[in-house]
Amino acid sequence: MKSFEASSTINASPDRIWAILTDGAHFPDWDSGVLRVEGKIAHGETIKVVSGASPGRTFPVKVSQFDPNRSMIWSGGMPLGLFKGVRTFTLIPAGEGIIRFQLREEYSGPLLSMMWRSMPDLGPSFAQFANGLNQRVEQPA
Repeated sequence: MKSFEASSTINASPDRIWAILTDGAHFPDWDSGVLRVEGKIAHGETIKVVSGASPGRTFPVKVSQFDPNRSMIWSGGMPLGLFKGVRTFTLIPAGEGIIRFQLREEYSGPLLSMMWRSMPDLGPSFAQFANGLNQRVEQPA
């Protein structure tokens, strides 16, 4: 298994963070690594993500877990589990009015080693997402 992850500490309520984290249409407003998110971010829904890392490709992912103000999971990949990506968004209380946001994506499947060699380093993109979310959430309303 291989993975990328990033985190940030955000001074805001979980519901404020969650509202921004589940408003996919506005991701490009605060994360230049996301060009477009199509669909509703809700449990069981399939959304389509277009990233700056692969602007000509649309990534369909299923919102496989959705626990408001706490966590959600997006899952996608190739048929038959040949290659799978599972992205987890987690909000962890870290004190009065402070939330630790964690973003992690784990990759698995028989084609992992081949796919991993062709993947760009997504570490900077994950850090950009976590920091962009932080800045967006902490902006005055």
